[in-house]
Amino acid sequence: MARHKHVINLSEVAVDKINAPEGSPFGGLRQRVGAHIGAQKLGYSFFNVPSGKAAFPYHTHSGNEEMIYIIDGAGVLRFGKEELAVTTGTVIACPPGAEYPHQLINTGETELHYLAVSTMEFPDICEYPDSNKVGAYATAAVGQQVGLRALYVKDKNVNYYEGEDGKEIERVKRSCAKA
Repeated sequence: MARHKHVINLSEVAVDKINAPEGSPFGGLRQRVGAHIGAQKLGYSFFNVPSGKAAFPYHTHSGNEEMIYIIDGAGVLRFGKEELAVTTGTVIACPPGAEYPHQLINTGETELHYLAVSTMEFPDICEYPDSNKVGAYATAAVGQQVGLRALYVKDKNVNYYEGEDGKEIERVKRSCAKA
C-alpha cells in the first residue's frame, strides 16, 4: 500500500477502550481514524460494542451532525421518542437539534460493529435527557488543541453574576488610583 499521511489501513489505527465505568451498561472499543490521519472537518471512528452495551449515553448535539453505518450486528436505536431495530447495512442520520436525541444499544448476541462519522463543529452543546446533564464542548476530545470539555447537571442553574464577587474590579481600581 502506498504511504501517505492521509491514507492508512484500519489495522494500523490504535484501538482504544471506551472510558466507561467498570460494570456499567456502557463500553466497547473505538478506533479514531479521522484524528489519526489528519481529518479536519469530519470525525470518523469505528466501534465494536459488546452485546448488552451502548458506547454512549442517550444524547443530542446542538451543532454536530452524525451518521452511523452498521457494519455487522444488530441493535436498537433510541431516536427521539422511537426505538428502531437496526442491523447490518443500516445507515442512520442524526441531525443536530434537541428533537434528535440518539443512542445505539447492542441488543444482539454478538459484537456490534459500526462506523460513526460526525461534523466537527465547535463549540457544541450536548444534552443528555436520561440524566438531565448538559455538556459544553469547545474542542474535540483528542488532538493538539483540546480545550474546554465540561459536563453539568441542568438543575443547578445559577444567576449570571453568581460567584462574581468583584474583588478583581476593586484591585484594578486601587491599582489605577495609586498610579
